[in-house]
Amino acid sequence: MILFITLICGLLFGFGLALSEMTNPAVVIGFLDIFGDWNPSLIIVMGSAVFVSMIGYLISKKQIKPFFTQVWSLPTSRIIDRKLVCGSALFGIGWGLSGYCPGPGLTSLTNNPAEGIYFVLALVLGSAIYHIQTR
Repeated sequence: MILFITLICGLLFGFGLALSEMTNPAVVIGFLDIFGDWNPSLIIVMGSAVFVSMIGYLISKKQIKPFFTQVWSLPTSRIIDRKLVCGSALFGIGWGLSGYCPGPGLTSLTNNPAEGIYFVLALVLGSAIYHIQTR
């Protein structure tokens, strides 16, 4: 059942990305181009995502346990350390340079495979390097 729910959530997430055109790197880069042909649609998508997440978080606070598993898997640390800042900066720089974050980057394998393969390879390589360093 958990795999089915995960599949449905992933499909819903992917549908939302495609519907909002967040799978198109030109839209993301257009948002960052504040002095040129600025595209503010990313603000609406992010605001909607924050709103939906807030509702989910409020629901989770009222539940004793999740619906489909035994324990909650929520972040517990509130510490802003060097790892968090550096990771956030790397994510933002990569997103700004390529126009892709991980979800749309994976869709690029079908939408724009000539470009997407480089992003996905860099994503896998970066994840592997992190995994090796944190052992």
